[in-house]
Order: sequence, then structure tokens, then C-alpha cells
Amino acid sequence: MAAIASCCLPDLSAWITGLPPTTQWKTDLQSINICSSKSNKISLKFSVKRNPSSDPFVVFSLLADFQYPVYLWSSNSCRVDNKSYSVSKDTMKDLFFSFIKQVLQYGPKKNSHLVLPSYLSTAHEQKFFPQMLNLAFASLLLCVCVYEAPSEIRSNCIQTVQKHLSNSKKSRESLKLLVQLMGSNLEEQWMRSIHLALTNTVGSDQAWLRPDQARRFLKGNDPNSPYQPFSYSISSAGLWKVQLYSPIVATRVQNSSNRNVDDERLLFSLKHQHLEAVFQLSYSVNYKNQNWIEIVVAIDNVRCDIVPLVSDYLMAERGFGIQEKHFPSRISLQLNPILQNHVLSVSVSKSSDNPTIELGTEKNIEGGFDAPGTYFGLKVSTVDTISMSVKPWKFEQTVDGDTGNLSWVLYEINDLKEISSSRPSKISFLNPRAWFKDRYSTACRAFTRQGGVVFARDEYGDCIAWKVKREAMGTTMNWEIKGSIWFTYLPNKHNTFYSETRSVDFTEVLQLPL
Repeated sequence: MAAIASCCLPDLSAWITGLPPTTQWKTDLQSINICSSKSNKISLKFSVKRNPSSDPFVVFSLLADFQYPVYLWSSNSCRVDNKSYSVSKDTMKDLFFSFIKQVLQYGPKKNSHLVLPSYLSTAHEQKFFPQMLNLAFASLLLCVCVYEAPSEIRSNCIQTVQKHLSNSKKSRESLKLLVQLMGSNLEEQWMRSIHLALTNTVGSDQAWLRPDQARRFLKGNDPNSPYQPFSYSISSAGLWKVQLYSPIVATRVQNSSNRNVDDERLLFSLKHQHLEAVFQLSYSVNYKNQNWIEIVVAIDNVRCDIVPLVSDYLMAERGFGIQEKHFPSRISLQLNPILQNHVLSVSVSKSSDNPTIELGTEKNIEGGFDAPGTYFGLKVSTVDTISMSVKPWKFEQTVDGDTGNLSWVLYEINDLKEISSSRPSKISFLNPRAWFKDRYSTACRAFTRQGGVVFARDEYGDCIAWKVKREAMGTTMNWEIKGSIWFTYLPNKHNTFYSETRSVDFTEVLQLPL
């Protein structure tokens, strides 16, 4: 039995592959220590148990080692090699997919008919399988610690897993491979399961975390927070894609009406949400000009949603329903080549905004009696009025050096203020016809019915073009994509004066061969 320090997780893949054949075990059970309690001798272990009979099967388990073992999770029976009685690659794959299925079951959407790939399709996936197995195990360990582990070891084990998942660059690379292996639908369910578990580690219902600490995490004031957004990028022929996931507890507060949320139900509703965003950009390379190469990047799709992490029933029971949540209020994107010595110029395709202004003259005739001794007459007044044609979302393009900037900003229609950087008056909070009341059900809403936004080519298909020297032909240019998303909470159906705006950032690097 191996022991490790409580600050890291063991290499589970290496430990399992290093096990001797089951016929050579001195006992029916082999185990490895995962983490231990600082105050007592209780530890969390991962074990593998052979079948007492001659059948070539083993069962993997997570257990809390008290005076007697308390099993927290167990796999189905996994077959070992019939001849050598050693753990085979097929055994490892069965265990890997068991980890994934169990993590998905901890998510808000329970699905008993999960369809997972039964094999690793590429050599790249096979090469990095040990890292993916370790990550799937760490993810399962997080969920088991949050929902199943005894209170005596929960805190220490959760902190160990959090550090492993958030601070390890290898973990983030493995997660990228893992979610791509699962496909987009299961990827979303996986991230919601993980972010729900992370969110529950800062819930006031956890015995080891005080309510004031939960509020501080929620407000984003702790610089040492282990909760980090996750993003990854894909570069394919003619397409760049960036996928972003972030729980609310991983975002920072930009402005707020109050530093404390005293309403526990509102706190529950706002906390149990996470952000899902997709940026899809199409690019083309034009070699027609003899003096330069033109690289054109255009908007294909930008999608952003705030998604609940718990069921509709639980959100209504402990919170204020699924519609009491944040909404996207500003999105910005920056694109630039990292090495700019070959760049000649940058051009944007959209001019500065030039809104339509309609001028009109309104004449009002007022009649009344003048003071005694004067003639009776009519007073005629002429008032000039100006009306503007505006949309709630404003799209802008700017250039800073060789960096192209894209931004989408939501404005309040009545007073034309930027929502992400302003705060409505308290009087407007009392107005049942304020624009943010019932904002997801009105015909003039600036969002989808689910509360997200979609910017597509039909209206935002503008592009940015870079001209680079022909000497760059044959090289690979690294491009940096940086983005920020602001999302705001204003009361929808619930009566409160609380409001806030939060933000999250991401940075990805993509390659463009010329």
C-alpha cells in the first residue's frame, strides 16, 4: 500500500498498470492512499479487489478507511486478462468509462442511457490515455468527496483535488482531450457536473465552510480562489473555435449595489449558474497579390448562455426559479498575431456607428384666459423633437496597433446607458414595466428565451483583414485570441434592490500555417 503527501494526487494509471497478476496477490485487496485527515488517522483510499473464485474479474472502489472500510463508490466487475490475470488495456478502458459515467450522473441532468465511445479512435488519444484516466479519476474523486465523503475527511480531500484540477497545466490539457473524446453534448453535461460540485464546495450548507466564507467566494473577493474558468481552442481548415465554461464562483465582481447578499434564496439562484460561451471565427488566406498575403478573419457565430446547474424543481424550491439569473451584457474579443514583424496593415470592415436621427416638429396650441384688463387670446407654442433609431446591442470594431478588437455592448433603450457599467435607479426597481422585468418573455427582448445571446453572420458577419509580407509564406503564425464576457444581474420577477455585474476572461493561442 502506497502513501503520498496530502498536497497532490497519485498517478493512478501508473499504480494500476504496476500491479502484479491477481494470482500473485497475498490478499484479495490492493489499495493506494489518496489523502488523509490532518486531525485524525482516517484516510481515503482507492482499492482493487479480486474475485475470491478463479473468475478473472476485479472491482475498483473508493473507500473511507475508518476502523472498518466505508465504500463510497464501486465499479462494475471488470475483466482482467484471461491468461496472465493482469490488468489489461481493456480493463483500464472499462474503468475509464466507468469514471466518466459516474461523474455525469452527478450532474443536473440524470441520464441512464449515456452513449460513450467504446474505443480510443486516434493515436493521440491512445498516447494521452493515462493522463485522461487520471483526470477522470480526479473528477470522480471531487464529486464523491463533495456528495459522499464523511465530514472528517471531506475538507482536506476536496482541497487536494481542487489544487490538482486548477493548478496543473497537464490537467487542463488532459481535460481538453477528454471533452473532445466525449463529444459536445456529453461535454456540456460533464462541465456542468464538475462546476456543480465545485459550486457546492463553497455552499453555506457545507459544515466545513462558514456562510461568510461562502459569500466571500461568491463575491469574487478571494485572490487565492481555486476556482478557475476552463477554455480550449480548436483550429481546423478555415475555422477557429474557442469554447469557454465558467462557474459563477470563478468570476469576479465589476460592480454591485451591495457587497453582501442577505437573501439566501437569491444567493442560491445566482450561485448555481455557470457560463457557456462559443466563439467561432472563419478565416481565409489570399495569396493573389504579389506584394503581400492577406489574412481575413470573419465572425461565424458567437453564442453565450447562463445555464442553471441544478434542476428546475430545486431552483424553485431553494431559490427563485430558473429565470432569476444573470444575462450577458458585454462581450469583447481581441485578435492579433503574436509575432508582428511581418504585419503591414490591419483593416476593419465596419465603420464607426452612424445612427439614424429623425427630426420632427410638434405644434401644440394652448388656450386660456389672460389676466384682467388684457385681451383674450390663444398661446401657440412650437416644440422641436428628435427621435433616434437604436438597437439594444451595439457592435463595434476598433484597431489597437496590429490587434483587431470586436465588441458587443448592451444598452438600456430608454436612457441609452451601457448596462455593464451602470446601475438603474431604485425607482426603476419598483417599476413593474422596467425593461429588465420579465426580460425573457417579452417580444422586444434582447436575448433568446433561455436568456442567452447569439451573434451570427446575418447581422454581425464583419471581418478584420491583416496584410503580411510574402516573406512569411511557408511559416506558421501563432495568433492570440483574448476575450472578456460581462454578465449582469437585475431582478426579473423577484422584488429586490440587489444588482451586480461580473466578468470572466480567457486567452487562447491558435496556429495558422501560411
